[in-house]
Amino acid sequence: MTEHREARDRSDEAATADTAEATEAADVADTTGTDNADADSALPRRTVARTAKLASLPLGMAGRAVGGWGRRLTGQSAEEVNAGLSAKAAEQLFEVLGTLKGGAMKFGQALSVFEAAVPDELAEPYRDALTRLQAAAPPMPAKQTHRVLTEQLGRSWRQRFAEFDDEPTAAASIGQVHRGTWHDGREVAVKVQYPGADDALRGDLRQLQRFSRLFQSLVPGTDVKPLLAELADRMDEELDYRREADNQRAFSKAFAGDEQVLVPRVVASSPQVVVSEWVTGTSYTEIIRSGTREQRNQAGRLLAEFHYSSPARAQLLHSDPHPGNFMLREDGRVCVIDFGAVARLPYGAPPAMGRIMRLALEGRSEELYAALRAEGFVRADTEIDPDDVYAYLHPIVAPLAEERFHFSRRWAQDQALRMGDLRGQDFRTGRSLNLPPHWLLIHRVTAGAIGILCQLDAELPLRSIVQRWQPGFAD
Repeated sequence: MTEHREARDRSDEAATADTAEATEAADVADTTGTDNADADSALPRRTVARTAKLASLPLGMAGRAVGGWGRRLTGQSAEEVNAGLSAKAAEQLFEVLGTLKGGAMKFGQALSVFEAAVPDELAEPYRDALTRLQAAAPPMPAKQTHRVLTEQLGRSWRQRFAEFDDEPTAAASIGQVHRGTWHDGREVAVKVQYPGADDALRGDLRQLQRFSRLFQSLVPGTDVKPLLAELADRMDEELDYRREADNQRAFSKAFAGDEQVLVPRVVASSPQVVVSEWVTGTSYTEIIRSGTREQRNQAGRLLAEFHYSSPARAQLLHSDPHPGNFMLREDGRVCVIDFGAVARLPYGAPPAMGRIMRLALEGRSEELYAALRAEGFVRADTEIDPDDVYAYLHPIVAPLAEERFHFSRRWAQDQALRMGDLRGQDFRTGRSLNLPPHWLLIHRVTAGAIGILCQLDAELPLRSIVQRWQPGFAD
């Protein structure tokens, strides 16, 4: 508990340090009035209005931290004060990131995967708020949806559908999904991008990067600054639905007829609209909330199979790992959707990754150190004790030592606390290691997939899956 209290105190200090910067951003933003384009839009596009909303997050958190110190002085315990602060911050986080959509909501979705690593006494207020970001947000009005469809599919777009439901079935960061019937009778999902999503996405990510130090305190199990940088680097891919459709076609072809994985086929696409076959199933979000033990284990095993087999089968890696993108079907398969973020791996997963896993698992510290240095994880001008590197990495690969491993929130929390303890050797070792740019996406996606396994509380044979699909592990 002492460690947790110290971590909260450090978060309070960080919040106060960022107050001046947040105030400056809020002062620049004039939130009065909206332009005509925003009047019927689900995605507010005025830069000043969005900036003010985002600036309200660090301002509100900093203000509550200062108020919390006052309440401590009047006799309330640190635990009581921080529980109240966390609950209010979580509600504000959901309201701002969820209603803004764009880069704000995408950032919230990325964070939500890592909530399993936050200690329960700190995370409970955030858990519901963050997981709600994996689901829906306020929809775009029908007339605006029709306008986008006319621009993207032509004035006769209605003739391409036997039926089209104006009420969206789902809404996400930069688009929403409608159900329809294609002219040939196929049930389809129609993903429509919000007008102004490009400006909102770029503006939000620039603004969020300014407050990366503060947001770090929300989810200590991940590094927020490079996560935001990666989201910014990949936003052009996210915005181009033609590229997303091509990615989905590639995955669908690679997994066609598979007994474990279903990727819906694309029916039609344009820069801001994707039409694909309609699929049904139980969302992983729902399984995390109330799934049976059998559902949790099955969902976890299928996710691991898809994650580790995709580089070999499709030469691609699905790079948006959050529970809303996966469904467990009644036929026992996992259905995967949303291919806006994809890593291209023309030669499959790097064999060095499997070799590093194996060396860490077997305790061969000198060879492990050499492999990490060769890949750039240890810089040429850095010297680290190989035994310290082994001690840092071995707990992370421990799930591969057992025939079946039970992923849990407790395990994720133990790893986050171990690596985040400022007084421990693992923290110093982690700070000395480097993450090469070409490893960033693979590292983030793998960590995200493991985060979902921990949210699912799934038990699965990870070792056999890795042995089959990860080059370098069984060599």
